[in-house]
Amino acid sequence: MNPANELKAWQQKAQAQTELLLESFLPSENQVPHTLHEAMRYVTLDGGKRLRPLLVLAASELGDADQNAVEQAMAAIEMVHVYSLVHDDMPAMDNDSLRRGKPTCHVKYDEATALLVGDALQTQAFDVLSRPTGLPAERQIAMLSTLAKSSGSLGMAGGQAIDLANVGKAMNQAQLEQMHSLKTGALIRAAVVLGALACPDLNSDDVRTLDSYAAKLGLAFQVIDDVLDCEADTATLGKTAGKDSDNDKPTYVKLMGLQAARAYAETLTAEAAALLEPFGAKALHLRLLAEFVTARKN
Repeated sequence: MNPANELKAWQQKAQAQTELLLESFLPSENQVPHTLHEAMRYVTLDGGKRLRPLLVLAASELGDADQNAVEQAMAAIEMVHVYSLVHDDMPAMDNDSLRRGKPTCHVKYDEATALLVGDALQTQAFDVLSRPTGLPAERQIAMLSTLAKSSGSLGMAGGQAIDLANVGKAMNQAQLEQMHSLKTGALIRAAVVLGALACPDLNSDDVRTLDSYAAKLGLAFQVIDDVLDCEADTATLGKTAGKDSDNDKPTYVKLMGLQAARAYAETLTAEAAALLEPFGAKALHLRLLAEFVTARKN
């Protein structure tokens, strides 16, 4: 099987697994409060690339993983990601009406419900990640700490704050990379580290190497996001195209130009893949996911 077909087959299987995990870990809409649970399921199920849970799974293939820990991490990190999208789409932030090809949460329901959906998904993620596994306690605590730090003011939320504070302002490359290493990169790095931590036979040096891979991958992902915001249409993206330009946000395309930004993403991807060499064939899916990030169309 050629690499493209190998990745597609593995992705489809892993995405289906993620969907089943989210379905099982989310509260039923038949449980009170009905509307909140319905809305949580509406925004989380049946959509998205599931890149972060796929990265958890791919990283877990490098060692002797505890399956419960892997599955809980896959669901938890996607819940945090979806919560961030729900809040990001609200009028006080990016004010978007479309996400994953369907109306955003505050449009489908209302702003108060969207706020509560984000709050509930975030806490549900930590409930899921804290459930019993076969890992040593200190390993599981490290997983909880990883997700918490990557989500908070020194991670994703901090990056969003910097983003909002710089609308209409010029940023140099170092400033832009700092912002995106938090806003987008922190959760991508967390996904890879969570997969590694689920393997008790991977040591701290292995985890650091994988974190370096993920840092480059996260930056490449954001650069391509900026490129696609200019190149792709709304139907392809599943969200409103040209939104960053309309909102006068600093982007890599604005800073470098379209072709240079794409070339930079390809360089980052190659550097990320090179870091995986010590892991050999076990890192195939991590390597292919890095290539997918640069080649994706949405």
